[in-house]
Amino acid sequence: MNKKRLAKLGYVVAAGASFLFSIWLWFTGGREEGMFVGLWVPSILSFGTLVLGSSNHGK
Repeated sequence: MNKKRLAKLGYVVAAGASFLFSIWLWFTGGREEGMFVGLWVPSILSFGTLVLGSSNHGK
């Protein structure tokens, strides 16, 4: 597995873990915390796109 594919997998796993943690918080009574952590998902994916997309810039 090459580095770029491993990095993509890492960002997706991090976003998935954030999503699951958000759901867990929501259903265990921490609704505001669950919403806050849920906002991390698009941020993580956007950051991953920014980092991995910039490596192709100029090629």
